[in-house]
Amino acid sequence: MDTAMVVGRLTVGGVLERMGEIERGLESGDGVAAFTRVYRRVTEFVVEDLAAGRFADGAFVERLDVVFAELFFANVDRVAEGREAGRAWRPLFESRADARVWPFQHVLAGMNAHINHDLALAVIETCVERGVEPDAAVHADFLRINATLERAEAEVRAGVEPWFAKLPGEEAEAVKHLLGSFSVARARDLAWQTVEMLWPQRDLPHLYARSAGLIAQVVGFAGRLLVAPALASVPRAHTTAPELPPPTTRHLRLSPG
Repeated sequence: MDTAMVVGRLTVGGVLERMGEIERGLESGDGVAAFTRVYRRVTEFVVEDLAAGRFADGAFVERLDVVFAELFFANVDRVAEGREAGRAWRPLFESRADARVWPFQHVLAGMNAHINHDLALAVIETCVERGVEPDAAVHADFLRINATLERAEAEVRAGVEPWFAKLPGEEAEAVKHLLGSFSVARARDLAWQTVEMLWPQRDLPHLYARSAGLIAQVVGFAGRLLVAPALASVPRAHTTAPELPPPTTRHLRLSPG
């Protein structure tokens, strides 16, 4: 069910370990591997910021990070069990082995599903669990994560630009249009608006499920557009996940959630 909220007992260290397991279990050219690699890097940055005390309520952000990741893991598990991914995630999982789709398209499709659909659900679940409202204080820490995401996005773009510069004019324009069609900052702003829309519905399960289901449907449609083949052929050197630093070998000590 697309609207299911996952409450688990993972820690952020466990999140990184699970991401590493997912990466190691997939072929390098798998679209889910491409997304997971980028997501793992973002999570490492969040862990660093938590350890540095950059959030007003680090315990909330830490728990949000875990609840958020578990929504992705739930879809990985569903597909591994032979079931369909949630509607928002289907474009990524169904195109994961399509050699006509550039890995960065898979990354965008994963971000689309995770931010435009999962993020609002994770914020609401974390607020309910911790007995707080999604108020200005929660929103302030939510916005602080944007700076963390910008750091990860800069790394990914740095790895892509040398290849992008070598593309023929028409293909370069196609990729430029694709990259310009998705903005992490805009997606997160929309996710917060979704939080504000869904929060009053949290005690009305039928209405909440219908609203979240409609969001999943729209997000899934956008995902289909993001994984539509954009190039005549994907260069062989770019059929693997984006080049990023290897996973960290240590877990920073954080406060209990």
